[in-house]
Amino acid sequence: MSTYNTTQFEKDLKELGIQLTDTQMDQFMKYYELLVEWNSFMNLTGITEFEEVMKKHFIDSLSLIKAVDLNESLSVIDVGTGAGFPGLPLKIAFPNLKVTLLDSLAKRIKFLDEVILQLGLTDIETIHGRAEDFAKPDKIREKFDISVSRAVANMTTLSEYCLPFVKEGGRFVSYKSEKLVEELQTASKAISILGGQVETQVEFTLPDSDIYRNLFVIKKVKKTPGKYPRKAGLPAKEPLV
Repeated sequence: MSTYNTTQFEKDLKELGIQLTDTQMDQFMKYYELLVEWNSFMNLTGITEFEEVMKKHFIDSLSLIKAVDLNESLSVIDVGTGAGFPGLPLKIAFPNLKVTLLDSLAKRIKFLDEVILQLGLTDIETIHGRAEDFAKPDKIREKFDISVSRAVANMTTLSEYCLPFVKEGGRFVSYKSEKLVEELQTASKAISILGGQVETQVEFTLPDSDIYRNLFVIKKVKKTPGKYPRKAGLPAKEPLV
């Protein structure tokens, strides 16, 4: 494995209050190498430069610590995980988490399985499928303490994808890169229908940058009605209003 200048990464971690062991740091570097290697023959990310991956993928993923106490033993599902963000960085930095990575593209799942194998991670699984299918009562519905997503979709659609996975008392946290005043107003009715209640928004910039981030936290206050999520495609095509 190559030697990398991790000074800025370590500084950013410190600002988040995260301290990694040498093994964890090596896992992040190996993850980076695998990301770049696999990205050369499949579309995983448009960001491949070392410092940018550390900041915009790894640190961004770990910023969940600003909204959730990640030192507890929590079950986490990452919906639409893509190249593993935020679920894999969270698992590396907080081995106590039990993580499920859900994605609809088989090629990405193959990549994630390889990362998990090479990093020697345990208590983490991948699922190939759509959120609408796996949130059904006979699947993994309402099994998780935390549902997270960095997927690019409006909050109404994301809530229908993600809230059904969350236990009562748990939380759905959406990573956003913009302010959500209007989007929140539009989504509030859907969130309530799905059993959620807006808890807070945590706004900040990533360490040593002007990159704005917004963690949108929704608490699950009651069970999601059985008819949600609707069949594949509908949450995006016809958002709840």
